[in-house]
Amino acid sequence: MKTNAARALDELKIPYELREYEVDLEDLSAETVARKIGMALEQVFKTLVVRGERGGVCLAVVPANAELNLKALAKLAGDRKMELVPLKEVQPLTGYVRGGVTALACKKEYPVYIDETAILFEQISVSAGVRGTQLLLNPEDYVRAVRAVAGDITQS
Repeated sequence: MKTNAARALDELKIPYELREYEVDLEDLSAETVARKIGMALEQVFKTLVVRGERGGVCLAVVPANAELNLKALAKLAGDRKMELVPLKEVQPLTGYVRGGVTALACKKEYPVYIDETAILFEQISVSAGVRGTQLLLNPEDYVRAVRAVAGDITQS
């Protein structure tokens, strides 16, 4: 199934692979997605919607096995304070539902920050914009496609 995110990559002539998996609405965790698509946790990236005190909404892309460090993100974004956007605001802001959020072909172009560990891999996985489908692609291509700023934005 072609998604808007996949079409955005097509326009940029960026190679990718679509990988589908069965969705369990009771468990939309990135850890479960990683297991279902057969990739290591650290190669599967989840996209979180965050709001900065000064800069407004941005997207944080972090590995499935890591937690976002809001202080580190604020520092990287040049903001004082960041907080996760309430779930009820995610779809109106991005056009995507929980478990299907991606920085590609978002409703509006937001600043994107990605954990620097992404570039350690030949391939990473991000949501294709719908639950049940992931995009597998080169992390440098992904960073270029979403104009992401890389930095250390996770905590253990």
